[in-house]
Amino acid sequence: MKKIILTYGFLFVAIQLIAQQNTQLLHSYFKDQLFNTARSETYVGSSFLPVLESEYNINYITRDSSKQYYDFTEVLFKKHLLEAKGENYKLTISPIFDLAMGKDLKDTTHSTLFQNTRGLFIEGDLMKNFSFMTSVYENQSRFNQYETSYYSSLGEMYPQGANYITQNAVIPGAGRTKPFKTNGFDYAYAIGNIVYHPIRALAIIAGNSAQFIGDGHRSVLLSDNSVSAPFFRIDYKISNKWEFNYLRTKLFNLMRRPASTTVEAYYETKGYSVNYLTYKPIDRFSVSLFEGIIWSKGDSITSSRVHPLFYNPIPLVSGLILSKEKVNSLYGLNLSFALKSNHRFYGQFGFSNLSIEHAAFQIGYRGYNYFGLKDFMFQLEYNNVAENTYNSAVSRLNYSAYNLPIAHVKGNAFQEILLRTNYSYKRMYLDVKANYYLLNNFSSVSLLPVNKQLPTTDGTILLTQLELGYRFNKLMNFSIFGTWLFRNEQSDFIDLTTNQFTIGLRTGLLNHYNDF
Repeated sequence: MKKIILTYGFLFVAIQLIAQQNTQLLHSYFKDQLFNTARSETYVGSSFLPVLESEYNINYITRDSSKQYYDFTEVLFKKHLLEAKGENYKLTISPIFDLAMGKDLKDTTHSTLFQNTRGLFIEGDLMKNFSFMTSVYENQSRFNQYETSYYSSLGEMYPQGANYITQNAVIPGAGRTKPFKTNGFDYAYAIGNIVYHPIRALAIIAGNSAQFIGDGHRSVLLSDNSVSAPFFRIDYKISNKWEFNYLRTKLFNLMRRPASTTVEAYYETKGYSVNYLTYKPIDRFSVSLFEGIIWSKGDSITSSRVHPLFYNPIPLVSGLILSKEKVNSLYGLNLSFALKSNHRFYGQFGFSNLSIEHAAFQIGYRGYNYFGLKDFMFQLEYNNVAENTYNSAVSRLNYSAYNLPIAHVKGNAFQEILLRTNYSYKRMYLDVKANYYLLNNFSSVSLLPVNKQLPTTDGTILLTQLELGYRFNKLMNFSIFGTWLFRNEQSDFIDLTTNQFTIGLRTGLLNHYNDF
């Protein structure tokens, strides 16, 4: 009886001491810190991201311990711009910006490329169990040729007779656009969430922000590539060995309905559900069962409620009962093994609608502190996605959101070898990344909600990025940087080379993938 009282007493104190429940940021910089096996506080969770600060506080672990003598440098290097703290609350506010200019030396138009992002980032903790985060972004951009072509091919679709025409564009990790000057884009978006953590084993999260599953740079199950969508999520730690994640989301196809009572017609909607069960047989190894389903909510004319089984938490039931005209199911496994000697191995496997022919898999490795160098990371990853893996018999139920893939950024029908490495010395850092794609019957618009009769292609893509920078503030990943990007695409219809140099100043909080 005494042991039980002491145990409950310890849990009560621990719960009361937990004040920071906010979700960790998903930018690759923060993910690299999360999966660092060289630290004693190695992350060994379910790999369903983002994680909570109370579970693994990256900001605290990587905090800047340098001594500053001025208020300006204290804020510049160690804090948010504004911080307020009381007995039952904490509030932080910081500006967001991404100001960059560049040139593609292979572009014969000699256009100046630019990114002009301004915004605001706010986080707060209230009482002991409640936190919130919100941020808003206003953007104007001009991208290089391969980015512009891709973003424009996936823009809003407007009905025109029996067909659809595409207008404007959509930016991965951001939102839909309108034209800006010559070949530029203007777009704005906002993200945010609230977190309620009533007891140690349970967290309830709701909002409009990105999710990611896996230890890799990519995910073949669920990634943060698309546009943030409204969601409701429950994380429940059943025991030390078992954990369950429950996610329900409302997604959009960027297809305007042909008739509307409003000034601007609504987009077509669909539901998305994830049931994710994790088992940890030993402390540093986990295996997770994944079920992700796209649900029909009508078509261009009719709109209906989602099927009641949408809320079912038991994997396999919905996909087995309902027809392929109602749901598009993706099943899979996620594996993570963190060794004590600075190494982490990971992998994923997924297949759609119980068909092994339409499968995707990933195998990867992360290593830290090579050659005795602290803050050195090396990553090697292989991804393979078969043709039509994420497609549905009903194109409106393709595994996509905002016309963008919600798993791997490249969609279907490719192999990818990816190498990443980065090194930080004090505040200086170097990031190097190389991607090699082998395309087989590939189409960049294969996941659009309306089938476009475009020929598929075979080919290769080699992409290399090198970034050198100075990171002022780890909390906001605030840095000044210079980047070189080289990309060569050779296929049946395209022979395109990009040789781009960029300099800029940014707070890197979200991923906007351009390595495709």
